[in-house]
Amino acid sequence: MQFVFPPPQPAAVAVVGSTSLFPVHHIYCVGRNYVEHAQEMGATGREAPFFFMKPADAVFNVAAGATGELPYPAMTQDLHHEIELVVALGKGGKDIAAADALAHVWGYAVGLDMTRRDLQGEAKKLGRPWCTGKGFDQSAPIGPIHPAAALAADAAIHLKVNGETRQKATVDQLIWSVAETIEHLSRYFALQAGDLIFTGTPAGVGAVQRGDLLEGGIDGLGQLRVRII
Repeated sequence: MQFVFPPPQPAAVAVVGSTSLFPVHHIYCVGRNYVEHAQEMGATGREAPFFFMKPADAVFNVAAGATGELPYPAMTQDLHHEIELVVALGKGGKDIAAADALAHVWGYAVGLDMTRRDLQGEAKKLGRPWCTGKGFDQSAPIGPIHPAAALAADAAIHLKVNGETRQKATVDQLIWSVAETIEHLSRYFALQAGDLIFTGTPAGVGAVQRGDLLEGGIDGLGQLRVRII
């Protein structure tokens, strides 16, 4: 096969304890999937899950034990953090039943859904897509992917900014569980091996500035450290 110019290297994420990489197909994100965060964003109740996407190459790999340096993005004055459990699919499918969904999970990772909140807010008011607010370069920092068995059902998830706790919850507080999310998502898309699902963020999202150190973690999945530069 010939191309008019060399294609870019495929997006990929490190795997803990391995030199092999996890190739990224699509990045799906779930909006408002913890009750308190849904409330702080103006929603109530257990509404049906909704989804948005980031480009595959929005992933920003941060090695275990390292601190990634994330440039403050252009065109915003209100960059927000959102710590999230990330699901890495090893098997795809369409119309997957919740009872079978976890068999499609290859592993889990700690991720950040970085958001240009001012651009997202303006898009919401105008009824426009969120792409500029959510899908910018390096908007999806992520730590190494761990085996699925490493995640406990009630694992704690947290984020500190400059040593101060901003977000704190447990993953069993998800409004829509991982299995239910996969079930819903597979009704809209034929899921593929290599898909990542950012499952939503707990309450406490807020702005960050240049120089801030973000330290997030999920029990069993290690830590994710990012400094805004």
